[in-house]
Amino acid sequence: MNGNKLRLTLTEGGMILYWIFASLVALDVLMVAPEYMYSDYTNPTMVARNWSFLPIDALFAVAGLYGRFGKTGGLGRNILSTFSQSLMLCAGVMAISFWIVVGSFDPFWWSMNLWLVALASWALLKTYRTRGRFIAD
Repeated sequence: MNGNKLRLTLTEGGMILYWIFASLVALDVLMVAPEYMYSDYTNPTMVARNWSFLPIDALFAVAGLYGRFGKTGGLGRNILSTFSQSLMLCAGVMAISFWIVVGSFDPFWWSMNLWLVALASWALLKTYRTRGRFIAD
């Protein structure tokens, strides 16, 4: 597995683990110190905002992993990969945009979401440059 595929796999697997962890915290199975939570984590609107990312995060993680390891052919694999990386990019941009709008900066959460933006952008550019064309071609 090349470096880019490894980074994508670790990121997608990490996203699934994050949501399992978040679910256990929400169910009071695990306790997390307040300093490790996102800002204003007790505000119901902020909790809803955080959980609103579950569908896009789960879709990019599952689609990416299935595209890489599932039983799908070349075109299906390419479609799932592009779909996954596009959603990953959107998830990162949406989170960063929200924090810019509300004026909140937490280096940990920003770095995680900037990672999503950078990795997805890099993977999409590399995919289409490698094939000698861009999506518009």
